[in-house]
Amino acid sequence: MSSTTDVGLIQVEVAPTYAPSLPVPNVQEIVRVCPFHVPDRYLRDQEEIPENIDHTTSNLSSEIPIIDFSLLSKGNKEELHKLDVACEEWGFFQIVNHGVAKEVLLGMKDVAAKFFELPLEEKNKVSMPSDDIQGYGHAYVVSEDQILDWSDALILNMYPIHNRNHKFCHLNQRIPVRRFLSHILVKLKRVGEELLRSLSKLIGMEKDTLIGLHNQLLLQALRVNYYPPCSMPHKVVGLSPHSDTSTITILMQEDGVTGLQIRKGGEWVSVEPIPDALVVNVGDVLAIWTNGKYKSIEHRAVTTKNKERLSYASFLFPHFDVETLPEESL
Repeated sequence: MSSTTDVGLIQVEVAPTYAPSLPVPNVQEIVRVCPFHVPDRYLRDQEEIPENIDHTTSNLSSEIPIIDFSLLSKGNKEELHKLDVACEEWGFFQIVNHGVAKEVLLGMKDVAAKFFELPLEEKNKVSMPSDDIQGYGHAYVVSEDQILDWSDALILNMYPIHNRNHKFCHLNQRIPVRRFLSHILVKLKRVGEELLRSLSKLIGMEKDTLIGLHNQLLLQALRVNYYPPCSMPHKVVGLSPHSDTSTITILMQEDGVTGLQIRKGGEWVSVEPIPDALVVNVGDVLAIWTNGKYKSIEHRAVTTKNKERLSYASFLFPHFDVETLPEESL
């Protein structure tokens, strides 16, 4: 929870703190030291094992909606209808022609990849403290008995600026992490705001209603997940099944490496990467505000035996003090 205090005539916003998370091993380092060893803490019970680890899912993969953002932003009725159906029936969709240049997306991938290529001691300089999810490592580890995900993460609060942890500034001497990511995340935030305007129209409200429910302040965080190859991909999960606590999430996938899966009709369906497209999903906040009209869907990430994979998620969500309740008009 964040708070505001008065120091003389200056109002100081205090960045939020989070529930404690226990330190755990670095998966990338586990694979580097012993590529064929999977510690017991990562092995799943039989019922949790990804049954479609080879990604040969049903034909539902090809039915995940694809929306032309350039037409949507102009109020195209067909694209608005597709957006409505996507949020109501799937909770996930992909957008193309979104206006974020290919070289910008590639630059984001390059910067993130360079961070994960740093020596472990360098990455650990920005490791997550016990009371914060910002940094490098694993968040939400609450028990020594907890089965762990086969992944490492870099999590950064990006907007507003006072929520940022400035210990990352020294990284810019090696890699322009914060500077470059700030540039692209501004663009992704604009995409998210335009989607919220379209969704406001679809639920019969003024176009800025959903943005207004954030008290005019959309918070933004970035999570880059690194999934090393695993010698036993059928025994681990890259990221445990969950729904997002955001309003909406905008995700960039790696081309040519499938890993994201969504729960649909009782089965796991792979979201196949489309070059230069962005994946968008409804978060818990939007599901609550729309009184369940739009669905926040369970999803997970699986691993592969021979390929590493990175994913890049931008979360948009309200200020921590905003009360999230169903809108009475819906």
